[in-house]
Order: sequence, then C-alpha cells, then structure tokens
Amino acid sequence: MQFKIAAFYEFNYISDLELLSKSLKLFCKRKKLMGSVIIASEGINGTIAGFPSFIDEFIDQLAMLGFHHLNIKYSQSPTMPFYRSKVKIKKEIVTFHDKPTNFKTNRAESIKAKNWNNFVNQTDVLTIDVRNEYEVKIGSFKNSISPKTKSFVEFKDYVETELLANKDQKIAMYCTGGIRCEKASSYMKNIGFNNVFQLDGGILKYLEEIDDKDSLWDGECFVFDNRVTLTKDLVKGTYDLCRGCNEPISQYDQKSQKFEKDVSCPTCYDTVSEEKKSRSRERSKQIKLSKQRGIPNIYLPQSVEDHVEGYNKRKNLDD
Repeated sequence: MQFKIAAFYEFNYISDLELLSKSLKLFCKRKKLMGSVIIASEGINGTIAGFPSFIDEFIDQLAMLGFHHLNIKYSQSPTMPFYRSKVKIKKEIVTFHDKPTNFKTNRAESIKAKNWNNFVNQTDVLTIDVRNEYEVKIGSFKNSISPKTKSFVEFKDYVETELLANKDQKIAMYCTGGIRCEKASSYMKNIGFNNVFQLDGGILKYLEEIDDKDSLWDGECFVFDNRVTLTKDLVKGTYDLCRGCNEPISQYDQKSQKFEKDVSCPTCYDTVSEEKKSRSRERSKQIKLSKQRGIPNIYLPQSVEDHVEGYNKRKNLDD
C-alpha cells in the first residue's frame, strides 16, 4: 500500500470559517491525515496525504459540508510527503487580489486535458504558463510563454505590461492544479480580455490523463510538498529541495561546491548567513542521529508502516 495524495480546490462561499476549520482539524487529527488546507470566504484549497480509505472519507466529508464540485487530482507516494497537518484561514485560498474572488462570474472557459493539445496547437492561440519562474525552469508545455514572475501576485503586472495588446487574442493558460488560472482569468476578464481559456485541472490532471507518447509536456512538474517534483508518471522526480532557501535543486546543482545537503545550494550559498548555516547543520546532525538511533523525528521520511504505527498509537490514546 502507498499513501494516497489528493490536491483539490473549490470556489464556494463559506459563511462560518471557524466552524469549518475546527471540523477539518479534528478529522485530520483522528485519521492522521497530513498536508495543508487553506480556507477563505471564497472557498477551499489544499493537498493532503494519508491512507487511501481515509483520503476518500475526507473527500466525502467535504461533500457533506457542501463542496460538491471539488477539482481533485490524485497521486501516490511510498513515503509521507508532508511533515505535519495544517488548516489555515486566510483572505484568499491563493494569494492574488488580497480580496475574495467572485467565483460565479468572469472565469475562463475550461479546456479538458484530452482537448488541450489540439487547442494550443492552433496558430492563433497564445499559451501562457501562470506559474513562477523557478517552476517553469523545471518543466513546461512546449511553445508556452513564461511571465518570469517570482510570485503569483506579480502576474497582474505581467498582464498589464505585456498582455494588454492581446486582449482579443485567444489566450490559453495553465498552472499546477488550476486554481491560479481561476484567479488570473477572473482578473483578466474583469479588465477586458475576451478570449481567455484554462487547462481544466492543470498540469496534474493533464499528466494523469494523457499518455506520454501524446504529451506536450517537457520536464517535471514542481509540487508543493516533500516530493518536490513529479514525473510524467506522477511519481517523485529527480529534484530535491534546498533547506537553506527552499528552492528546488537539480542533480547538477548537487554537484556544485556551493551545495551542502540541508544547508545551502548554488542559489543561496552567497546570501545565507553563517549563523543560519550553523543552525541548519545542527538540525541535519540531529536528524542523522535520530535515524541511527531509531528515534522518531518529524523530518525523517515516514513509510506507510511508520504511519500505521503512529495511527494506532493515536487511536489508542483517543480510546
């Protein structure tokens, strides 16, 4: 058995955020689900991992709470891809406007994964990658354009400085799971863009449904958990994460003299302070000692067997 991972979002008005937060925290604690869930008055966005049956129960629980149109993408992992469980209340389920989105109007027309190739291959279609530059470098669709942003909030500036002349052109957008395209397309429609389209379910849904031989995807896909990247087969890719700057690092980066595991990489070596490097080295030392001594440590990869043991202990305490 492997861990089941569900990435999901839905725009849906939530009246009592505190009540929903308490309900989800309790459910995750009881079922030992790990991951991150963000809720706001405009909806819900999250990625969680756990035993397959408990993930299914969680999705059923969301349906009982009124979320009937969740955009869900599933994958698997032999190790737990999260260190802890978090449920947070924020202004937006993905930061962009600093205010809720009117999710009932002004969203782009969705293009199903099976129709994406034919759509973006049209000569009059401009394909835009809505993600950040570090994600784009790891993988992207062939012939797509990167806005070269460091954070999603910068995408508004890109639209206003680079895309205004293309208001009437067909623009196809994509992101990891679809939610950033929802936000971006709503903004673009509001300022007069007339032909905005988005990949339904994002890159993850495309990789899930499209055979490799037909795929226009080139590279790996960055994900916001400990797997770091996924291949076309939705299994952990070749990248790791630098604990000094939280940037993805390639196998080539790890051959650099500026790379020190869990401490620094070529990107941050010259900017991370010696004090922070010392703290990182101490943390790495403690993790190694925990592994040698068989002592639990939150930063050690957790197998399904480890998780079963932890769940049984949790259940016995609750009983």
